[in-house]
Amino acid sequence: MKLSIALLAALSCFQSSESFVPQGMSTVTSRTETALKVATDWDTQNGARSINSYFGAPKPEPTVAAVPKVAQRWRKSTKQLVTLGPASSSREMIEKLFLAGADLFRLNFSHGSKEQKKELLMTIREIEEKYAHPIGILGDLQGPKLRVGEFSSPTGELLQKGQRFRLDLDSAMGDNTRVQLPHPEIIKASEVGHTLLVDDGKVRLRVTGKGESHLDCIVEVPGKISNRKGVNTPDSILKISPLTPKDRSDLDYMLEIGVDWIALSFVQRPEDIEEIRSIIDSKIPQGNFKPCVMAKIEKPSCFDGDNLERLVNLCDGIMVARGDLGVECPPEDVPILQKTIIDECRKQGRPVVVATQMLESMIENPTPTRAEASDVATAIYDGADCIMLSAESAAGAYPEEAVAMQQRIINRVESDPHYRSYLDANTNEPDKTPTDAMIVAARQIARTINAKAIVCFSLRGSTVHRASKNRPTVPIMALCPFKETARQLVLSWGVYPDLPKAGSYGYTVNEEEMFDYGSPMKESATDDLDLVLRNACRAALKKGLVSDPDDLLVVTAGLPFGTPGAANLLRIVPAAGPTCWNGVCRVD
Repeated sequence: MKLSIALLAALSCFQSSESFVPQGMSTVTSRTETALKVATDWDTQNGARSINSYFGAPKPEPTVAAVPKVAQRWRKSTKQLVTLGPASSSREMIEKLFLAGADLFRLNFSHGSKEQKKELLMTIREIEEKYAHPIGILGDLQGPKLRVGEFSSPTGELLQKGQRFRLDLDSAMGDNTRVQLPHPEIIKASEVGHTLLVDDGKVRLRVTGKGESHLDCIVEVPGKISNRKGVNTPDSILKISPLTPKDRSDLDYMLEIGVDWIALSFVQRPEDIEEIRSIIDSKIPQGNFKPCVMAKIEKPSCFDGDNLERLVNLCDGIMVARGDLGVECPPEDVPILQKTIIDECRKQGRPVVVATQMLESMIENPTPTRAEASDVATAIYDGADCIMLSAESAAGAYPEEAVAMQQRIINRVESDPHYRSYLDANTNEPDKTPTDAMIVAARQIARTINAKAIVCFSLRGSTVHRASKNRPTVPIMALCPFKETARQLVLSWGVYPDLPKAGSYGYTVNEEEMFDYGSPMKESATDDLDLVLRNACRAALKKGLVSDPDDLLVVTAGLPFGTPGAANLLRIVPAAGPTCWNGVCRVD
């Protein structure tokens, strides 16, 4: 006999205290009691038919519902990337940040030891297992740091507007007329008329002459220059690798501990992405899981010619790193460049993160400025997949409040009718492929029948990315056989991956084992489509995306199962299961 998915879901969703339980709810331990509570809950909501009435069972007394009340964090489409640091390194705080809305965590390899990063990663993995929901981890490489040398005066020198100043390779201590610039590549790449920015643009120099070992400059924006201050070169493309020896060591360590995303700093041209990919390919055998590569767009050269289009094509994701981008580009250009990057990423179906100074004042204050709230909202309206917190969560006094504030802004913007109109106005033409045709059809069907979610079965995430690119009006449930894929997909707009047992869609896994996360096992694929569809219904119930047995899901999959990129099956399935329609369940 084939049972309704509601009872099966109830038995599997809450089998241990490690299932996700929204705040204010207790965990139910009795599996039989849980099933009855699910049935009662569905029976009492809006006069819906009960699961018990499907099978003729007596109606139990009303009790507390075991179906999770839908937490808003599972309804938002825009994701949140949160940087960990001294203010957020404890297990308690990381768990609070996850519950407040964090979908991914950023490990900044510019600070701290490798061992600390590994401890943070292990803590995140433990929280992931506790709540049975995938959490992405991004490792951020530091990149080259271009700096001036040191001065004789420990307090540095005050440069006046219009004065001459030289940058050279001489290691002697600097004074009011010169200082060492220990980067011959900058001297070689700079031309007369080029601008050099010192200390994040606080001092601006213009090149008036050059030699093999020096640059003669004139001070255009005066200010104080002191030891080891950074230098930006907005007009020059430096012939240096974005990977320093430290970065290469950190990259090896990231591959060893298993981060899901790697962010590359100081990207100037597409060849930089090819370089890091070749290193990753040489370290990880073909066929094994590799971390996704994210390019941080922070240099003006990324916009030369077709560089941006090529960079987006070569990467798995893009970060709008507005800190350095705002130094090297005029401030009035940054909002336009942000929109340009987001539009290109949406066109190519790549997830894009908007980062830096989003809620900067919350480093010290419990609430943001209105301008900061507007800045976050603008990134969401622009169509970003994800927004990021940096120092606000890593070193601020209010990390949990900052994450919660971002989620509040996300919820408010996404409930605004203007938001949907903006998304629909920027819809891109689908590719002329069977997969894209299926995804477009699924989006339209979901809107027409008011489905609760689109469920995508995907091996490595390509079908899910196409679904996210189309920005459907309902959540996208991603069912993947690999945890690595699920973790990488949490970055994408509107996507909520399930965390199944490794190597299985649940084809031959019984209901009690499907969510036994502590004992992963690889299952061989079968053609039991009915069981696969029931697993889809159960996953939607587990996330709280359905609450009534007659709620509808639009399911896409590819046959034969396990074929990468194949999407050739489209089904409409009631939440009660594929064999239940209009209150009647087929019994074999």
